[in-house]
Parts: sequence; C-alpha cells; structure tokens
Amino acid sequence: MQYVERIITGIDGSEARFIGYVADNSPEISPDRTRTSILILPGGGYAMTSDREAEPVALRFLAEGFNVFVLRYSVRASHYPVALIESAEAMSLIRANAEEWHANPHQVAVLGFSAGGHLAANLATVAGDDDLREHGYDPDEIRPDALMLAYPVITSGEYAHRGSFQYLLGSHVHDQSMRDKLSIEKHIDAKTPPVFVWHTMTDSSVPVENTLMLIQACHEAGVSVEAHLFPEGRHGLSLANEETAYHGSPEHIVPAVQSWPDLATRWLRSFAEHR
Repeated sequence: MQYVERIITGIDGSEARFIGYVADNSPEISPDRTRTSILILPGGGYAMTSDREAEPVALRFLAEGFNVFVLRYSVRASHYPVALIESAEAMSLIRANAEEWHANPHQVAVLGFSAGGHLAANLATVAGDDDLREHGYDPDEIRPDALMLAYPVITSGEYAHRGSFQYLLGSHVHDQSMRDKLSIEKHIDAKTPPVFVWHTMTDSSVPVENTLMLIQACHEAGVSVEAHLFPEGRHGLSLANEETAYHGSPEHIVPAVQSWPDLATRWLRSFAEHR
C-alpha cells in the first residue's frame, strides 16, 4: 500500500494536510486494476477537523477496495473560500496522479461529514464555481463524480448550524448575499452529481431538515439521490461504533446506524458500474 502525504498551501498562507491510502495492485489478482477513489472531508463546524471522521473512516472504505484520501482542510481563522480552494486542489491531485495511484479519474467521490458535508456539497454544486474560476480552477474539471454526505450542514437559513457559518464566514457572517451563496439547497442543478446522504432524525446539532431540504432540491432538479434517515442517534456519530465513539461514549455507539458504510459501498459500486 502507498501512504501519501502532501501539504496544500491555502490562499491565506495556511496549510492543509492531504493524506492518501492507496492499495497496491497485485499480479496475482488484477495487475491493471483501477479503483474508485473517495476524498473524505471530516467535520468539525469549520473550527477543526475531527479525527473520528478521518482515518477510521478511510480504513473502513479502504477495506472495501476503494482508494481513500483525507483532507484536513484549513479552519477557524481561515474563512471562505480557503477550504473550498484546498478541496479543489485535492481533487486535482487525485486526478493528476490517477495513473500512479491506480485511480479511475472519472470515478472520484467526495464524502463529507457535518461541516465537511457542507464543504463537499459546495465543491460538488455550482455554489462556489465563480470563486474556483477566480483562483484558476475549471469547476467542471475538479467537480467530484459522486457526492456522499453524513449528517451534512446544508442550509444557512432557519435550520442552519450557526457555528459553522460563523467560522466559515467570519466578519461576513451577517452578509445575506454570502449566506445565500453558501446555502447549498439553493444551488442544486443538473451539474450536481448523484448524491448519497444519511442523517438521524434526533440530531439536535444539525437538524435533519438540512438533509430533507437537500433531498427536496435534488428531487426538483432531477438529481439522483439515495437517502437514509435513521430513527435515533446524536450528531457526529461517524461509524457509530466503538472505533469512532467520542471518548468511548455509549451515545456514539448506535447499532441501527452502523449499516451506513455498507449502504454507501453498495451505492458507490453501483454508480461506478454505470460510469
């Protein structure tokens, strides 16, 4: 296996860590195999990036045969569009190194958790296209082929996770035009890739209405969406098992939710088969 680590310098001088887990090909199995890749964007309210939603998740999907990359993007003092541009560079790295990393450049999914879900959706939709162009990226060339979301921050409106937008926008947090620009449900259109999303009905930090608004926007735009709503579970469950439980808390171990990686794997494999 190749372990990849790169530093991506943010437009404000900050540094993001790009980490990759790339399975080697074997002459005994399939020497010319190319794999679907997943770029993971951990959550943390744009104030941090959670360890619980980074390597443990990467290893779970690596075991399913995917190449997996994690971006620890710039947060807190780094405001919009710093993290978006870093994410675009991460997508560029994956596609530019597709041959070396045995990756199919047309099968690159992004998986975002919570605020990382907002960032993933920002990258996948047209919401940030003008900012990407301003910083030298062709939005269509760095747009992921599939969008996977776990309890995502979507809206800046009534059901917003206020803290995420405070850190994302800084002094511009009360600028309504900026809030509208970054309210993802307003920017779902034909360019949005197929979506897989899950949420718990009892999430009190990022209300499930965020995902319901996303589903409705996808439905109206004709974007394929597979959604799973689990009846119980707090915010930030990650894999919802002992491996990712916060300080071992039983509240983060929810057996009913533990099926989501299998559901996501089946969905992504089905998507890859039809590309």
